Amino acid sequence: MIRSLKFPLLLTAMLALTGSAAMAQNWQLVWADEFTSSIGPDWVFETGAGGWGNNELEYYRAENASIENGQLVITAKNESYGGASYTSTRMKTQGKKSWTYGKIEARIAMPSFSGSWPAFWMLGDNIGSVGWPACGEIDIMEHINTDPNVYGTVHWVGTNGGQADYGSNTPVSVTGYHVYSIEWTPTYIKWFVDGAQYNEINIANNVGSTEEFQKAFFIILNFAVGGNWPGFTINNAAFPAKMYVDYVRVYQDGGGTSTFTKQVEAESYSSMSGVQTETTTDTNGGSNVGYIDTGDWMAYNSITIPTTGTYKIEYRVASQSGGGRLSLDLNAGSTILGYLDIPSTGGWQNWTTVSHTVTINAGTYNFGIYAQSGGWNLNWFKITKL
Repeated sequence: MIRSLKFPLLLTAMLALTGSAAMAQNWQLVWADEFTSSIGPDWVFETGAGGWGNNELEYYRAENASIENGQLVITAKNESYGGASYTSTRMKTQGKKSWTYGKIEARIAMPSFSGSWPAFWMLGDNIGSVGWPACGEIDIMEHINTDPNVYGTVHWVGTNGGQADYGSNTPVSVTGYHVYSIEWTPTYIKWFVDGAQYNEINIANNVGSTEEFQKAFFIILNFAVGGNWPGFTINNAAFPAKMYVDYVRVYQDGGGTSTFTKQVEAESYSSMSGVQTETTTDTNGGSNVGYIDTGDWMAYNSITIPTTGTYKIEYRVASQSGGGRLSLDLNAGSTILGYLDIPSTGGWQNWTTVSHTVTINAGTYNFGIYAQSGGWNLNWFKITKL
């Protein structure tokens, strides 16, 4: 996003950097913002005009970012503010979250019009001390104007001590949703759209003076209007223009075979309706949730599922007589994972474990347990990757 050159990029002497060997990765989710109901706490909003050297035409404001239908929306507007003719948003995880290596992805839909410049990108943590481009830059996705292509690029200080650039592009119908991602290891960075690779650079052994890409980077999302690269012909009829971000996720290599298990105590709910807690005589003691009637529920926020796949969900339950039935859902019932009948155990503190298997996509969710029919107690539930 920060650039002093327009495409085509400086490819001389850099073509030899492509073609690194493939490496099998066990990507496990380490951070995400799903934008389900709010913008997470790990984002910082930058404010001001001028575009940080790009001669952009907007004034960045936090007020131009919102949540609509479980998505982040960055709205660019044709309005005068702070001496600029347009407003938009630029948000980053700098000082909050940064990563060295990983799979970084976002699901994005964006407008296509003259003057638009949405981007999903990264900068090195050390930008404050070494400046740009010495900090390094990884552009995961950029799009300008009505160009049929999106671009994936890196910028850094090359072997001659000056700015070096390497990148490629691929045609995409940008107004539809697509998953834009990179896979970044100590030996390469690869670019993907919807899982299809279109670009790669070899950074093994700091070839081409690429040592910047062995350090921590933070994430940036922004929607610029005009600037050195897209130019200054703006289609004002396109405003207000919205960039939609369904989620941003970061995975890192877990090594070996992927295993995951998480036990959640029933009484540790984030919110509930209708239930009470009581002391339990079950193994390891503590408390259980009881007095569960039909229609009652418990919600457990911010549970991270590291990889997409099949999971075994176990429930520690007790029922005086008759049993009951529960359902498991995500994000306030937006996704129902499954249903399970609860047997009679002959007493409110006679405990047994019941289970079912469900399919869950990688991500961070609010889990919900809903009483389709009541008459049972719950001590804990456990999530295990199969």
